[in-house]
Order: sequence, then C-alpha cells, then structure tokens
Amino acid sequence: MQANWLFLGSATALAIGAIGIALAPLIRGAGRGERRASYDIQIYRDQLRSVESDVARGALAPAEGAAIRLEVSRRLLAAADAETAEQASRDAPRRLSRLAAGGFGLGALALVVATYGDLGAPGLPDEPLQARLEASARARAERPRQAEAEARAAAETPAAPALPPNSPDAALIERLRETVAKRPGDLQGQRLLARSEASLGNWAAARAAQAQVVAILGDKTTPSDRVDLAEFMILAARGYVSPEAEALLAEALAAAPGDPAARYYSGLALLQGGRPDLAYELWSRLLAEGPENAPWIGPIRQQMGQVAALAGRPAPAPTGPTAEQVEGAAAMSEADRAAMIEGMVDQLSERLAKNGGPPADWDRLIRSLAVLGRPEEAMAIWREAREVFAADPAALAMLRETATAAGLKE
Repeated sequence: MQANWLFLGSATALAIGAIGIALAPLIRGAGRGERRASYDIQIYRDQLRSVESDVARGALAPAEGAAIRLEVSRRLLAAADAETAEQASRDAPRRLSRLAAGGFGLGALALVVATYGDLGAPGLPDEPLQARLEASARARAERPRQAEAEARAAAETPAAPALPPNSPDAALIERLRETVAKRPGDLQGQRLLARSEASLGNWAAARAAQAQVVAILGDKTTPSDRVDLAEFMILAARGYVSPEAEALLAEALAAAPGDPAARYYSGLALLQGGRPDLAYELWSRLLAEGPENAPWIGPIRQQMGQVAALAGRPAPAPTGPTAEQVEGAAAMSEADRAAMIEGMVDQLSERLAKNGGPPADWDRLIRSLAVLGRPEEAMAIWREAREVFAADPAALAMLRETATAAGLKE
C-alpha cells in the first residue's frame, strides 16, 4: 500500500511539473532578452561597427562600405519595427495571464486525477518485470502436454460417429487399419490411414498415423507433414495448441515461413499464450492474403473481433453483402433476382473449377444447380466431386446424399 501512495505522489509531482513547464511562458511573459528582434538589432549594430572598422583599415573600399552600411541599416530598421510589434503583442495584462494559466493548470491536474481514478487501478499491487517474466515462464512450463490434453478432450467429447457396419466405406477403412497394423513402416499406407481417420473425425487416430509418417520420413519430413501432424494434434485436443504441436509449427515455419496453415495455428498458439497483439498481426496478414475460400479464413473471421478487442486494435471490415445490397435484392423483380442467383451459382462453379474448395461448397453447388433446373451440370459436378474427394469417405457420403436427394442417378 505504501508503494501505491509513493506512485501516486510521484505521478502527481510529475504532472504538476509538466504543466508548470508548459505554462511557464504564459506566467512570466516574454522578456526583452528572449525576443528575436532584439538579438537581430544587436547583430546589425555589430555589423555596422565592423564595416566602419574595415573601411578605416582599408580592408573595404569606401564605396563598398557605403553599400554594405546601407543594406545593414535597412535590416536594422526592419528589426526595430519587429521589436516594436513584439512589445505591443506582449503587453497583455500580466495579472489576467497568470490567472488564466493557474486556472488551466488546476483544470488539467483535476482532469488527470479524475481520468486515472476512473480508468486506472490505484489499488493494484506492484508487478515488477522480473516477477511477470517468472510467472510467464511458470505458466508455460505448467501447460498441459499433448497426452494430457487428448485424454481430457476424450473425456469431455463424445466419440466421432462411426460409419454403418454395412457401408462399403466402413469395410474399406477397417481393412486399411488391419493392413497398416501389420505393416507399420508402410509410408503410403500410414498417409492414407491418417487422411481416412481425419475424414471420420477420429483425430487421435489420425494423429497417431501421421506421427508414424513423420517417424518413417525422419530427416526427409516436409513442412507440410509437420503441419498436418500439428493440426491433428490440435484437433485431437479440442483446439488446444500443446507445447509439442507448437514445436512442430515452429519447425515447419523455419523451413517454410509462408505456410498459411502453420501461420494460422501459430496465431492460435499466440492467442492462447496471452499475446493477442501478435496473433492480430499474424491473422490480419492471412486475411489480406486470402483466398476467401481458404479453410483458415472462416475461423479467423469468427475470432478476429475478440482478438482485436483484446489487442486494442480495430476489428477488420466484415465481409458479405452490404445493407444496401440486401435492400436492393429485396426490391428486385423475380426475373432480376433469378438472374442474380444464376450469377452467384456460376461464380461458385468457376471458383471451384479454378481453386477447389471444401466439401460444403461442392454440396451447395450440386444442390443449387439441381434447384435451378440444370441437372446435367449438377451431374457433371457430382462426378467431378467423386474424383476430388475419392480419399475422403465422409465428404463422399455427404455429397452422395445430396446427389440422391436431387435425383441424380449414378
């Protein structure tokens, strides 16, 4: 408590000193020695004496001396006029100036005290830098490890729904598990198993398979392989970035600094580690880079408002149609509205053809084309989607259900 009073006293003294320095000219007024015109007059007089001396010594010709004297005299007269103007401008009532300065100073001091009382924390105990650094180090050292985080997530989260026993995809995945268990050093088998388990939401199993991929590759592990392993670890821990996952991300970024997935998860680690300011900078650059259909853009936009508030930074501009656009769409005729929907569907189709996208976008496109009465195009998209997501049983199941509901015959 004594330290708090010491801080308040020191802060008050500094505030009074700063206000006094700022108001000193108003209180004391400008003296003659402080006016620039007075200095100029003295300099020009010295110059006239110097010219007279140079002419007397023969260093200057009389004609040159006369010309210089004329020019210096003109400047001397101008400085004298300026001094008169300064004198007139400073002749305000000294008493009134001092009263105004005192009132302003007291008002500023009262404003400072009131603001600190409202926004500050006068009862907060001291937080020395060394103590904060030690507390941060302890917090990092006490962070749950991956195994602990996965065990906690498994206890709190229901298991991922299994495929129906008679499903052909279920039989394929079960056969894949049995084959990989017999051949743990099969790199391609482990890769395929990791993707298959991830498609089912079995993140712990996907993490185990991807860990085998990294172990098999050893020094030949790519940054993408490390990011995939870190991602499965994070998803298995319900979004928690463990020290092990953070280390993998750091290794991936050291080799591939521009990897967007690694940067996204690194921002998540920074946010969980109490550095929303750094997470804001990292995620802002990812938002600016896009593309809008990238899988990390949606999660960033969902969290960016909170991150911006924690970092004390402006929230990014929202995406989507403006209020004026929505109002304009509501006022359209049926024909114009239909044309607008057709255009949006065509844009989605073009984007998927060029850049690809998540299964939900393909699902929406198939459904939209069927509703618009364009079954041939919907069927073509469905065939293409089967090739794109051939190794993703969960995505195929969702898309097949949509195609069946739309009446598309295989």
